Amino acid sequence: MNKNLILLGLFASLALTTSCSNSQSTSENEEEIIASDQYLYEGDNSATALDWNGTYKGTVPCASCEGIETTLTLNTDRTYKLSTHYFGRNDALEEDDMGIFTWDETGSIITLERVSNGPRQYKVGENRLWQLDMKGNMITGDLADHYILTKQ
Repeated sequence: MNKNLILLGLFASLALTTSCSNSQSTSENEEEIIASDQYLYEGDNSATALDWNGTYKGTVPCASCEGIETTLTLNTDRTYKLSTHYFGRNDALEEDDMGIFTWDETGSIITLERVSNGPRQYKVGENRLWQLDMKGNMITGDLADHYILTKQ
């Protein structure tokens, strides 16, 4: 009976030690990535000066539907998840894309890799992302304010 309790205690200790060390190394890796970004750019920019990681959400205009509910989650390890839901479509089109993103040379625009459909670039600002057009330009005109995702 005592041997079983001792073995159970050892396994529990080992499991706890392993889980703690894994979370610590993940945190250290994220800190290394953020620190390395500071050497890529001169001065402050979105990549180095903003708390850009998190989830952003908004409904952007759609030519063939009532709007596209867009949710984009950016992680400090430069991975993302992009979810889109097309309102008012009979087929209830929903898409999820996941992958990595890269910063441009100015540290202010991200490009999502492996996006199946639609724009892949966003300008990063304080608690906001501006969806860029298919050529990577800011969207202008009457609907420009509708292409902004806000941080949740």
